Amino acid sequence: MALGALALLLCIPLQDNRPGTVQAQYDRALQLFRHGYLEKSQQESEAGYKRYKISNPAVAEQFQLLVAESMLFRGMYPDALQTLAPYHPPLSDPQGRLRKLAIEAVALTRQQELGSAHRSLALADAICGKADYPACGDILRAHGILAVQEDRLSEARQFFLDTVDFSNAHHDRWLEASASINLGWAALHVGHFDEALDWSKTAQHEARQLGAEDLAQVAAGNVGWAYHQLGDRERALEQFQQAEQSARRLGDTSYQLKWISTAGYVYQDSGDFDRSTTAYLQALALATKIGSKDDIVNALEDLAQVSVDAGRLDQAASYLKQISTVGLAAGGLLGANVQMTEGMLAAARGQNAQAESLLRAVRQEQSNPVTLRLSAGAEMARLFEAEGNLPAAEQIYQSTLDSFDAAQAELKSEESQLPFVGNAARVYDGYIHLLLRQKRSEDALGVADRSRARTLAQSLGGAIAKPGARIAALNATRIASKTGATLLFYWLGQTGSCLWAVTPAKATYFALPPQAEIAARVDRYRKSVLDGDPLASQDQGGQALYRMLISPAEKLIQPGGQVVILADGTLSQLNFETLLAPGPSSYQAGSTLQSAQPPSPDLRGAPLHYWLDDVTIISAPSLAMLAAAKPTPSAPRNLLLLGNPISASEDFPTLPLFAFEAKQIQTYFDVRNVAAFTGAQATPAAYLASNPARYSYIHFVSHAVSSRTAPLDSAIILSPTSADADSYKLYARDIMRHPIDAELVTISACYGSGTRSYAGEGLVGLSWAFLHAGAHSVIGALWEASDDSTSRLMNKLYQGIEDGQTPAVSLRLAKLSLLHSGGKFQQPFFWAPFQIYSSR
Repeated sequence: MALGALALLLCIPLQDNRPGTVQAQYDRALQLFRHGYLEKSQQESEAGYKRYKISNPAVAEQFQLLVAESMLFRGMYPDALQTLAPYHPPLSDPQGRLRKLAIEAVALTRQQELGSAHRSLALADAICGKADYPACGDILRAHGILAVQEDRLSEARQFFLDTVDFSNAHHDRWLEASASINLGWAALHVGHFDEALDWSKTAQHEARQLGAEDLAQVAAGNVGWAYHQLGDRERALEQFQQAEQSARRLGDTSYQLKWISTAGYVYQDSGDFDRSTTAYLQALALATKIGSKDDIVNALEDLAQVSVDAGRLDQAASYLKQISTVGLAAGGLLGANVQMTEGMLAAARGQNAQAESLLRAVRQEQSNPVTLRLSAGAEMARLFEAEGNLPAAEQIYQSTLDSFDAAQAELKSEESQLPFVGNAARVYDGYIHLLLRQKRSEDALGVADRSRARTLAQSLGGAIAKPGARIAALNATRIASKTGATLLFYWLGQTGSCLWAVTPAKATYFALPPQAEIAARVDRYRKSVLDGDPLASQDQGGQALYRMLISPAEKLIQPGGQVVILADGTLSQLNFETLLAPGPSSYQAGSTLQSAQPPSPDLRGAPLHYWLDDVTIISAPSLAMLAAAKPTPSAPRNLLLLGNPISASEDFPTLPLFAFEAKQIQTYFDVRNVAAFTGAQATPAAYLASNPARYSYIHFVSHAVSSRTAPLDSAIILSPTSADADSYKLYARDIMRHPIDAELVTISACYGSGTRSYAGEGLVGLSWAFLHAGAHSVIGALWEASDDSTSRLMNKLYQGIEDGQTPAVSLRLAKLSLLHSGGKFQQPFFWAPFQIYSSR
């Protein structure tokens, strides 16, 4: 796996002293090049070269350089060098000499002919030392590209920064955009993922403004690679596919094959080995077509690694042998990746000593990307475990996670931190199952919780922000006693999943099926919940999930008691209240509310009921956060309400019951303790300026949107304040930056919980953002909510709170009133979307 891509953009001066027809032809070829139509630019430049080769050799040479540059950008390095071979500009043309040397240096670097590349750059430096020629910026960048190839990464970064300075001094925005791409690439190479994302997005914006489509696709691919390294596979694949389509349309074969390869990495990470193998074979064919040794070696290495993962060991060995035939430069990232694959192959073949030596070398080399070192650590730990050396395996898992913690601590933005824990998922999973193998289930629970809510924990600070400290202080039974609940902690693993049921008396471990099986069942049942009444239809999926997820711990849960769910992965998108429990409902037996219909039977004739009838459910982010929560002194019951906004667009109409709900909620508070912003006053600016930290209750009555690809772009839809297209959106990222101390935030809108689940963090969206800001509890919706049923639900919620019930109990009673109403609202679509999330 090669990291990212470099923009090899060279400055091309126009020749104004040529006849108008010549100038027009050259300008057209040049513009095609600058806008990224490389194949067409090459064709027109070749035509110009042939046309003027005899009649005007000086003009022909300009076309010849443009031919070589087009080939360089297309990855046709041998062809570019061959085109330049007969070109010998005179001493009186330093610009021409510098352009040739810059192209040569880059092409030679990519062909692994590093000594020749150094000699070309030495000649160029001598020329640039005499005067400040425009092409000297291309020489600076070529130096950076060579330095990257030789793993002189700090020098490479400085060369690219010097290129940015040079481009600013010469007002060359195109050169600046390409240098920004290279800076992003260099940051990726040293594991500075925040910085890489910033530089790559900057380059993408600059390239689009210039209409430089080829540069834009390179920047898009590098944005994708940054997301991939951060563990955000979904956003990465989207960027890779867009970049590949653009590169193919532009005739940029070099980058087309790169983005095909990087998409293959996403497929491989998800276990789709056939699809990733197809991608790597396509990349190999394209690399062979253009004669790029770098890309041929990279494709062969990718094929070898996926062959090991798929258990095709002889095939993997064959690909590794071909790499040796092609020739690999000493050191460098490709060398580390090959070493990693050789170690994996040796381990798979039982050649343990060789495997350990190779994997240790990859793991200990600090210049290797952190994701590669994490993988090497996980492979080493599994190797020791297979040998029966469990203490050594545990030590490797521990030190690998320590390295991961250090890498995550360097990330500055929440957007980068959120997906990053996904990079360590296999390490956590291996460590947890190693501990379970030794019957150390509570230690395994501590490791699992170490992965949870890391970004939320950092927002709150203190000991829980430090993984080592949070494990040392973890006492699960004490936490259960503190919350007065049974804790159900889930871990979804590739080969097997886990449930820990924790009561004040003990923590009990139960083995569950693999993640893929659970995820498939959850997905099917969610559709059943949204489409009808699973209880009436005796849905087998709802019964099976109850037996799988709840039945093992059933005897540890008090009927009518409180259950705290600490979900993992796809379980964050499941409302556990909708699961179909066997037997008579404990709610029906002891409640004053009467069911409008008898409980439905299962296929064996036994009664069924929704689990909501039995328990009060709260979702929590982690055990450590529950442990760290401190009792909060009672505060005045005051309300900040924003709702019934002016319609921002036809997509967000004002609904009839918005105004009714907003007025209804206010009646449960002293009028002197209510700050209500409705209609045109219900704006994002009003919320941000209201000092929301003063309020114990915050309520929104509006629409909301959830962004799956960028969860922090999820937003509450309020009233527009200007012609700005987004002035009506209160974004999750802005909510996070305004601290609050509310006992309850209620987002009476669709998708308030979010739609994107991150490893360790759960669903990330508006509810998560309010918890991050400091809310004690948040109520948000998992799916689109009905205007009519929501108004009824919220009225019952606040009536219960006024009667002295906790928000969780009050929400449950409000749901039960709909479930047992006897009308259409008994279907879970109406009462089940709203979940309560609590950090304490």
